[in-house]
Amino acid sequence: MDIWKRVKLCDFLEQRKKQLLIEADIEYLLVTISNKGEVKLREKKKGGLINAQKGYCVKAGDFIYSRLAVHTGAFGIIPSTLDGALVTNEMPSFEINDSKIHPDILISLLNIPTIKWQLTQLAKGMGRVRIKESMLLALTVLLPPRKEQDGLVRKISSANTKLSKLKSQLTHQQTLLKKLRQQILQEAIQGKLTTDFRAQNPDIEPAGKLLARIKAEKEQLIKEKKIKKQKPLPPISEEKKSFELPEGWVWCRVGEVTNYYEAGKSFKCINRHVAKNEWGVIKTSAITSSQFIEIEHKFYSAGVPHDISKKIQSNELIFCRASGSKGLAGKCVLVKKCNKNLLLSDKTPRLVTTQFVSKEFIFFQNETGYSSNYYESLNTGKSTSMNNITKDQLLSKPFPLPPLAEQKAIVTKVEKLLSICDQLETQITTDQTHTEQLMQAVLKEAFSQSEVA
Repeated sequence: MDIWKRVKLCDFLEQRKKQLLIEADIEYLLVTISNKGEVKLREKKKGGLINAQKGYCVKAGDFIYSRLAVHTGAFGIIPSTLDGALVTNEMPSFEINDSKIHPDILISLLNIPTIKWQLTQLAKGMGRVRIKESMLLALTVLLPPRKEQDGLVRKISSANTKLSKLKSQLTHQQTLLKKLRQQILQEAIQGKLTTDFRAQNPDIEPAGKLLARIKAEKEQLIKEKKIKKQKPLPPISEEKKSFELPEGWVWCRVGEVTNYYEAGKSFKCINRHVAKNEWGVIKTSAITSSQFIEIEHKFYSAGVPHDISKKIQSNELIFCRASGSKGLAGKCVLVKKCNKNLLLSDKTPRLVTTQFVSKEFIFFQNETGYSSNYYESLNTGKSTSMNNITKDQLLSKPFPLPPLAEQKAIVTKVEKLLSICDQLETQITTDQTHTEQLMQAVLKEAFSQSEVA
């Protein structure tokens, strides 16, 4: 085996520096690079719509990277489909001297942990640090002789093929697991998980009587002036009943099992974490993952608020009423505990429920595909960037109500089944991590060489 040499990237990469004058009537291909090293078409655009007068033209087979994200994996080779495409100076491109290095070897070398660590160090600093061409080209790598590189490419490619199949299988398992979670939740709200419970408990109070008790409780609270009288909700038509309910269940609306709806305000805030004894306002991102993320908040800039009634309490349901991301408006969380002084925003109302309905059951019901379909059917946000759900739409959502004892049985069953799903997901995540480690091990072995010139 010939001696390997330690060389700089500038020894086999030459930057393309010639700029192209952008013409208004010509359509150009614009390039983007993902953090997975995928160099692909971002969009096609007429020159007159491009906010620049000049650009850089790339050639198929060029090496390209993102100045802002190369340390996260944003680098790759220009495919033949993007030959002649246009890039800005934020994505420098380089002609590869393939008599010295195989392009696949270059990509493999940049994925070695030691090189990735060096790129990460270069990117450290205040704000967004750009890794300039001179910084990248100064990096050194241990390079095998050119005649050995083709053999290494075949070895790495074979390992990549096997590991890609494994990754694909794990991704498929994650997809199946997601479907399983949805099936569990959907069968829960249709009463399919508690068929045996109903057979063993034929004398429990039916949901119709439960609903009457809820109504009486609310009327008493209104009489005592503890809550305000709600606007009457319309009856649910047969076509709005999405599935048949078991005997003893009834269709109602969310507002019928809710004592009141309370939203926060559009408080004046700044983006800063809340320290002890300070006050903050939660973002919608504290809710949209279906788990309460306490650190997702802004700092309330006016000191202690005059009205602290909007402070988040433990064991309450909070919804996301509006979101800039499709499919997230309508999501909710059940806050088990809140350790900080955090306020509701105008986009994050809470629903205070009656004692006769399980908060956990409401949460699980809201996680189903049935609920997602309802929120999406509202067609919100068509004319704006924000997807909105109004108070009336939230409270009017059709709700399958089981007897209270069965609600608790459903929650117990669902929590047990979802716990098993969590264990399976942990195993899949562990296997994915092992797959990445195997790839790193293959690269480390491939580029290990004790004799260096």
